[in-house]
Amino acid sequence: MHATERDQRILELLREQDFIALQTLCDELDASPATVRRDLERLEQRGELERVHGGARPASASGAHLQGTPFEANLRRQLTQKMAIGRVAATLCAPGDAVIIDGGTTTFQMCPHLESGNLQVLTNSLHIVSALLPRSGVKLSVPGGSVFPEQNIILSPFDDDGLSHFHASKMFIGAAAIGERGLLQSDGILVQAERKLMARADSLIALVDSTKFRAHAGLLLCGLDNVDLVITDDGISRAERALLRAAGVEVTIAR
Repeated sequence: MHATERDQRILELLREQDFIALQTLCDELDASPATVRRDLERLEQRGELERVHGGARPASASGAHLQGTPFEANLRRQLTQKMAIGRVAATLCAPGDAVIIDGGTTTFQMCPHLESGNLQVLTNSLHIVSALLPRSGVKLSVPGGSVFPEQNIILSPFDDDGLSHFHASKMFIGAAAIGERGLLQSDGILVQAERKLMARADSLIALVDSTKFRAHAGLLLCGLDNVDLVITDDGISRAERALLRAAGVEVTIAR
């Protein structure tokens, strides 16, 4: 494939998604990593994309707008169910625990119920930081990265984000959708950042209201085999509950 054809194909792929990995490009273009890196460097110099660790993203992504519904617009959707889910999830945090709470409107509902008992919390959400900052018994950590104002969240695709020292017993995470494939999100940068957080936790607990089982999103965050527990509401169907249990996922219904 000629360089011009490779350039066109790279840009086509980036119009379809917010991040594409180097290895994916090598497979798509049937080219070596060295060739693809030169292609990416050339396109970056022309201002047509931005190279990031492990791949590339559209040039427009650096000032950055995440795909999906903004935090404030999503906050009151299914609010009663989210509050119940957050309350149940908070009971899983014991004094002295180190946990990760991923940004989202459902995980945010954990904050009023977290006990101040020498709890160590790593979060990428400035909303969660603001809610927990007055708690004298909660030690807060945040990763390095860029602030995305739609979600008031800190994300970074890079390795040097200050996470290497943190290890958590649990990570609490939301999702744009959940189904047979697993947890799904709408934004590639979000997926990359959340996977790095997941690698720092012993267990993964998904906080998803029942509408997320009927929602759609295009990017796979992780398979159901990576999820230990799903906390949801009583709107979940028998078939959806059976799907989770068949995958070995524990299910808790918040009321």
